[in-house]
Amino acid sequence: MALRAVLAPSVIAADWASLGEAARLAEAGGADWLHLDVMDGHFVPNLTLGPDACRALRRASRLPLDVHLMVARPDEWLAPFAEAGAGRLTVHAEAARHAGRTLARARALGCEAGLALNPETSETALEYLWEAVDLVLVMTVSPGFAGQPFLRGVLAKVERLRARADRLGWPGRLAVDGGIDHDTARLCRDAGADTFVAGASVYRQADPAAAIRSLREALEDGDGKARGGAPA
Repeated sequence: MALRAVLAPSVIAADWASLGEAARLAEAGGADWLHLDVMDGHFVPNLTLGPDACRALRRASRLPLDVHLMVARPDEWLAPFAEAGAGRLTVHAEAARHAGRTLARARALGCEAGLALNPETSETALEYLWEAVDLVLVMTVSPGFAGQPFLRGVLAKVERLRARADRLGWPGRLAVDGGIDHDTARLCRDAGADTFVAGASVYRQADPAAAIRSLREALEDGDGKARGGAPA
């Protein structure tokens, strides 16, 4: 089914002194979600946003907050981010020791639940968890830093996940994150992705709102839809 692409600008690439303005620009450009990359310096070699930043962005924006927990102990951070206004909590398969329990907890807190897979992680990590997830996030770079080059080898994983999701009739979203620009977004769309996290290609441009609109134009077909997936 062809459905509208979801665009989720990642504020990790924005000016951190002006996160409220980054949220405003995302709305002005027609973004669907606002993506927050949370890094703890353990699971990935960087430190970024905490619950207070999430809370501030909740006040600054009407967009759903898509919180990506790149942390070594995701269970400890579910409730703080849910309380801070997250609408979606995505944890990494590599960090969640009991992923089914962690995903169920995210839902119990009133959030959608997502599972992220690093480039080297097989999609088989998801095999017994399809019913537990609302979003699968395929990392198309190694997590930790914005602005890395896109790893084309991950496209085959996106294709396999799309095929499996369609066979199961899974109603969730298949997202990609890392090195997403006009060209790589189209590659991911054609592989079956329907949700696109974009950082540098949005916030490191002169006009981020225009960059979002341009990215959507690059993704959408003549009927205004992107390939694959579930409704927005």
